[in-house]
Amino acid sequence: MRSATDTADEILRCARSLIVAGGYNGFSYADIAAIVGIRKASIHHHFPTKVHLVRTLVERYREEAVGGMAEIERRSPNTVGQLRGYTGYWEACIGEPTTSYCVCALLASQIPVLPEEVALEVRAYFRALSAWLASVLDRGAQEGELVLSDNAQSEAEMFMATVHGAMLSARAYGDPKIFGAITQPMIERLVRRR
Repeated sequence: MRSATDTADEILRCARSLIVAGGYNGFSYADIAAIVGIRKASIHHHFPTKVHLVRTLVERYREEAVGGMAEIERRSPNTVGQLRGYTGYWEACIGEPTTSYCVCALLASQIPVLPEEVALEVRAYFRALSAWLASVLDRGAQEGELVLSDNAQSEAEMFMATVHGAMLSARAYGDPKIFGAITQPMIERLVRRR
């Protein structure tokens, strides 16, 4: 028998994969119930509304991302390694159907039709990612590892947009290798030549 926590986590995992496959409006509680093997009432017990479900999913997604960024910093003391660690994470995910695209990037493309509570969480995710990238880029420039052509915040926004665009290109062409073909030169452009 599943615990309440296990059931809630399973519902969230299912919702994530359904959002990656079809967006916010591309699934219903009936879809989740069929996949997870529970009644719709059980989903409503954990997440009274779809807004609550997706808002919770995005909150957790952001928390996982923040934890992942901290782990990248722990594993890679230099900023070049941190940037490669970040793009490497996505490069490893690209071929997987349930993780091949950033949930928040997909939801950001749907902001005009998202409930405000969900849109706020999506924006918070991008602010957290942008702040982390800006801090890595700024530190890399100060330590002489990276050469920025603009301020760290602008470079972070360009970096973030390029990574998400590379995900989109890999998805559009059905070729995971495209992601690396786009992101590798972007990092090399930033690396200070000695």
